Amino acid sequence: MLKTQKYDFCTLNFYDSYMIAVVNKGIHLAPAENQVLIDAANAFYRDMPFVYITHRKHSYSVDPIVFVKTAKMKNLLGVAVVADVPVSKGNAEIEKLFYNKPYEIFSVLEDAVEWAKQLIQNG
Repeated sequence: MLKTQKYDFCTLNFYDSYMIAVVNKGIHLAPAENQVLIDAANAFYRDMPFVYITHRKHSYSVDPIVFVKTAKMKNLLGVAVVADVPVSKGNAEIEKLFYNKPYEIFSVLEDAVEWAKQLIQNG
């Protein structure tokens, strides 16, 4: 891990080619929070390609409109969701409908990291 940033709604861990977000329990991830994530990613990666991994350790909701803006990030190659709770996986399946780039759902964080590395490698 190269850098950690903590916000009132999440913790972000930055690596060479991917970032892992852990959103706090009970949060509604709306456009304002999403903009914080976008700004943090832009500041760290600049124009370098990267993958966003969300590790859903806690229950929270996402406004689907955030995927429209997030998909416009040219250097964001894909999104991985790590969820081992059926409800979180179900929510991720619905959210996937709003995103037009590679988007995968995993039960184990290590699998998501491997997928992210492959996505970066295949560019």
